[in-house]
Amino acid sequence: MKHFVSAFLATSLLAPPVFADTESTSRTGTSPVSQSAPEAWMPDDGDVIRFNVYRKGNKEFGTHIVRFDVASDGSFKATSDVDLKAGLGPITLFRYSLDATETWEGGNLVALEGSTNDDGDKESVSATADTGSLKVDGTGYTGSAPISIIPSSHWNIQQVFSSEILSTENGELLETDVTNLGHDTIEVNGEPVNTTHYRLKSDLTVDLWYDEQNRWVQLSFDARGQRIEYRLAELY
Repeated sequence: MKHFVSAFLATSLLAPPVFADTESTSRTGTSPVSQSAPEAWMPDDGDVIRFNVYRKGNKEFGTHIVRFDVASDGSFKATSDVDLKAGLGPITLFRYSLDATETWEGGNLVALEGSTNDDGDKESVSATADTGSLKVDGTGYTGSAPISIIPSSHWNIQQVFSSEILSTENGELLETDVTNLGHDTIEVNGEPVNTTHYRLKSDLTVDLWYDEQNRWVQLSFDARGQRIEYRLAELY
């Protein structure tokens, strides 16, 4: 997960450089999703996941929104819209935006279109299903990926049961190391929610919380002495 890399705060707010393999290759072997992975939460048409993002406590940093459009046959699109910015007064010192659309059919990702503007550094990815695998064309990786791979958009709990995920920024295939940190009770809009807390390490270490319905309900990470927090506006 290479989200939010920027020149803000001494060249990079959040992550060290990632050295991507941009040569065409094939990565279509064993499924990266563990057989012990739970069923992913499935959306209804019109569902929206809306996070307000904060840094250093209560400093507003932006929003991360995922919208779902579900067809009558059960296929659906998940559209992520991330807009983050920080500055001094009216002066914007850092801006990050991501737009990504996933298409899912039969429990598999069959298409992905993503574009990112990381403080002027632009990246993109396009992926489509092709005879049992995903054909990926991105600024970070070009080649094949397993059809069962989970994208790095966080809403799908199977991400934290995967040995490898697909970057929605640039198509990189990111190896992961995940630790289950046990059960937490968090508050969402004043309502207590029972969750399981996971720590996912890839190109960035993030903490993720999913509730008993396998819904993504919180995210946080540390970056150069700052705590970045995702706070869910309301349960969906």
